[in-house]
Amino acid sequence: MTETPPEGPKSGGLAEQTGKRAHPLRRWIWLAVTLLAIIGLYSGWAGRSRSTGGTTAPGEKSRSFIAAVSAVEASRGEIGIYLNGLGTVTPLNTVTVRSRVDGQLMSLHFEEGEIVPKGKLLAEIDPRPFQAQLAQAEGQAARDRAQLANARRDLQRYEALSALDSISKQQYDAQKALVLQLEGAIQSDQAQIETARLQLTYARIIAPITGRVGLRLVDPGNIVHASDAGGLVVITQLQPIAVVFPLPEDSLPQVLPKLEQQVPMPVEAFDRGMKTVLATGQLRTVDNLIDPNTGTVKFKALFPNRRNELFPNQFVNARLRLELKEGALLVPSAAIQRGPSGAFVFVVKSDQTVEMRPVSPGVSEGDRTAVASGLAPGELVVVEGAEKLRQGSRVELNPRNGNGDKRPRQ
Repeated sequence: MTETPPEGPKSGGLAEQTGKRAHPLRRWIWLAVTLLAIIGLYSGWAGRSRSTGGTTAPGEKSRSFIAAVSAVEASRGEIGIYLNGLGTVTPLNTVTVRSRVDGQLMSLHFEEGEIVPKGKLLAEIDPRPFQAQLAQAEGQAARDRAQLANARRDLQRYEALSALDSISKQQYDAQKALVLQLEGAIQSDQAQIETARLQLTYARIIAPITGRVGLRLVDPGNIVHASDAGGLVVITQLQPIAVVFPLPEDSLPQVLPKLEQQVPMPVEAFDRGMKTVLATGQLRTVDNLIDPNTGTVKFKALFPNRRNELFPNQFVNARLRLELKEGALLVPSAAIQRGPSGAFVFVVKSDQTVEMRPVSPGVSEGDRTAVASGLAPGELVVVEGAEKLRQGSRVELNPRNGNGDKRPRQ
């Protein structure tokens, strides 16, 4: 018998099976090597990140800690010491114009709201009754003067006859008494004439002061009386005008010596928001008593009010200047910070870092404050952005309006 060679397919099938088992193993080995390489790369990258403080590029973190602030220089200047109070504009004179005689109101010679000078004709009362009274008094006086003249001539005759003893002494004395009686009547008549003329003058009502006329209270054609309470119109003096404002009684020792020495003390009248100066005047006087309920005393200032800036009964904020300090070191009030240890400012140094500097603030005026100690002229103090700062913080100064002026934005 002829030998049959081994079947090739069987042996080839074994090799093929072995190759098929080896191929997945190599693939898993490759995946493991790749994974280890990725883990190694990540560990190195993470280590570098921790050493540099994060994933930011060098220099980027330092920039993130730079605070943008605004600063101004401390400078010498003037600052005032003031006392503030809520005041009321008060006219120096207010007059209610009334009729001094009874009669019909014939005409008015003013416009409501007009500024009238003293002596201007305001109104006229019907003058005819007073003209008649004047004529009657003058007629009575003429009659009495004629009688007096006749009585005096008779007295002269009686004197001559009495010297000759031709008449009795009683007749002479009676004639002499008649002359005296008629002389008294003439005086009475003259008084009646003056009264009638005065009543006729009162029929023309004139302005007693210079001031602004209010709204009329009576229309022409009405009967007015001297006893009427309302009057015809009210005139208020506007130039000059006063402001009365209360201040604490503790301010008297500061003010009274200056008043006695006649030292001028300016007073400014501000609007309600304390932003706009309406007028400027001078302190005139202080009341003579203290209000026991409020512990305040009234101050009175006088204002020229040439342009009628102030109006009667207007509420204003009065600011009395006691003293003007020159050469004070001034900084914006916003630069003054408060802490547990007291007041301080952030001073910008030449290396663009800030220093917390304790200071002793003094008086304030508006948005400025005087610093008694702790600062030198020319030093930059932070006025905006201080809430982001601490000792040694790096800062970047904001330019104002883009011109490089290191001052706070307005």
